[in-house]
Amino acid sequence: MNNAKRRLDERKRRASRVREKISGTADRPRLCVRRSLNHVYAQLIDDENHITIIQVGSTGKSFSEKINGKEISKSDIAKIVGESIAEQAKEKGITQVVFDRKGYLFHGRIKALAEAARAKGLVF
Repeated sequence: MNNAKRRLDERKRRASRVREKISGTADRPRLCVRRSLNHVYAQLIDDENHITIIQVGSTGKSFSEKINGKEISKSDIAKIVGESIAEQAKEKGITQVVFDRKGYLFHGRIKALAEAARAKGLVF
């Protein structure tokens, strides 16, 4: 088994352990974070009703307008996504969430997104 496949399997095992313990509700939805090589995505999910309340990603026209074509780091992109999801959550009256790191280590872009969301007022 090559290293990339092994790391993916380890992440999936960590993700399943995390998901066994947490669940989102209407009052306290789950803040689920996903990252790819170049992008970061976050969404608030109500697991009881099986709906996504808010979805924010680092792709698309609205995100491009926020960065104004500047060259920024991946961590800065994650910070912008974290701030954006926190602002949209506050507009919908959501202040408390459960953080789902999806098996990723709480480091780098995941940590930057979480800290930016906390700074904008989300509690987790």
